Amino acid sequence: MLLKPGTAWQDTYDRSRAVAPEAFHDDRVLNHWGGFWQRDGRPAPVFSPLDGTAIAGPPRLDRAGAGRAVAGAVEEHRQWRHLPLAERKARVEAAVDAMAEHRDLLALLLVWEIGKPWKTARADVDRCLDGVRWYLEEIDRMVAGRTPLPGPVSNIASWNYPMSVLMHAMLVQALAGNAVIAKTPTDGGLCCLTLACALAVREGLPFTLVSGGGAELSPVLVAGRSLGCVSFVGGRDAGASVATSLADLERRHVLEQEGLNCWGVWEYSDWDVLTRQIRASFDYGKQRCTAYPRFVVQRSLFHEFLGAYLSAVGSLRFGHPLAVAEPGDPLPELDFGPLINASKAKELADQVDEAVARGGVPVHRASLDAGHFLPGQDISAYFAPVALLSPPRSSPLFHAEPFGPVDTIALVDTEAELLAAMNASNGALVATLSCDEEDTYRRLALDVRAFKVGHNRPRSRGDREELFGGLGASWRGAFVGGELLVRAATQGPEGERLPGNFPHYTLLP
Repeated sequence: MLLKPGTAWQDTYDRSRAVAPEAFHDDRVLNHWGGFWQRDGRPAPVFSPLDGTAIAGPPRLDRAGAGRAVAGAVEEHRQWRHLPLAERKARVEAAVDAMAEHRDLLALLLVWEIGKPWKTARADVDRCLDGVRWYLEEIDRMVAGRTPLPGPVSNIASWNYPMSVLMHAMLVQALAGNAVIAKTPTDGGLCCLTLACALAVREGLPFTLVSGGGAELSPVLVAGRSLGCVSFVGGRDAGASVATSLADLERRHVLEQEGLNCWGVWEYSDWDVLTRQIRASFDYGKQRCTAYPRFVVQRSLFHEFLGAYLSAVGSLRFGHPLAVAEPGDPLPELDFGPLINASKAKELADQVDEAVARGGVPVHRASLDAGHFLPGQDISAYFAPVALLSPPRSSPLFHAEPFGPVDTIALVDTEAELLAAMNASNGALVATLSCDEEDTYRRLALDVRAFKVGHNRPRSRGDREELFGGLGASWRGAFVGGELLVRAATQGPEGERLPGNFPHYTLLP
């Protein structure tokens, strides 16, 4: 096995420098604020999860630097919000076209920075661009009678979908009339976002892109009083801190947090379909907010479920996304690559070992020996799939999202037990019920604490026309998707109340 020629990190970084020399200086990536690329911040060392290769690290600002960046965004917002919609549309469309021209380079950066397989990385870029094109067609009716927010939108997002979640939101927020601030994710996606941002600001979009620690920058990027909206995608602990910072500000916010999405199996018989669905659920190693890491199964069906499950996981392919047998070979078709870093792989391994020691039953535990790797490469960030039956209640795997290829299985005998086991984490984004009868599904789905519940099929985050949010602790603030994404980033008629989860107060118009 060898690295596909032309895909090495240095080749990829050199191509990025050639496309956007203003944003990449030698081995240093720049922040962008105040309308200029800034050589500030303290670059931090970073290593690719693929094989430990040293890659470009984020230029981390301190709080004062972030404050200057926000002040620059506020000034840009004052001008951008008065730009005619036709001009905003033209600039956003030009930015999308520029990103489409460099689609494969953006995808290759995602492979190196966050470990996405090639096909998955390109799909992330495509979903971003296709989604924004839809908004370009629909935006006139969406903003009719509405105005931009009084201040810029601040975005803090997790590392797993830099393009289809973060950049997509930034482009739509700008289209709706707002200047946009984004913090690069701490764990990955810096260069991909920097290249996309460089292409956007060339077309005149008011983007601010900065790096730094969440704790250091949160008082400015979350609680700064000049902001118009805060959009957060990440874990519950960080999300709770953000929610606390916003509690007294009555500011628009969208806080998408993790939830333990569950798949229930009750009075079901189509096992061939379930086998295909289980395999597909391992896309990107389940490092997704809509992954399904917990299966709740009717005890009398467990033997059939287990056959379907083992057939699915036995066919998974994982490993180095850029490793090929011959130079001319296409990149491998993998279900997933590494986890985001070696620390995450060790954390999962420790959680699995502890759960087994306390009584969990490993019904499947694959080996890294089955992986697709380069000779002698660093594989410390890789984790082979594991499935545990009945993990102990004391284990994080029982009640929290593992964010990796670790599944847990709970067996139940009654519908009440099924619902209790599916609702173990106080709210989720999605859930699925596999049951033959439509009436059974409809009766049970009413009591599943997930925002979307699929019948015999998985549910996704959704885009365009489909509403998206979460129940319980998986979401705070305005719901998004389609027109609601624009409504969350604009002001409507006096007295308007946006749909969403607002446990302590409602949004001001």
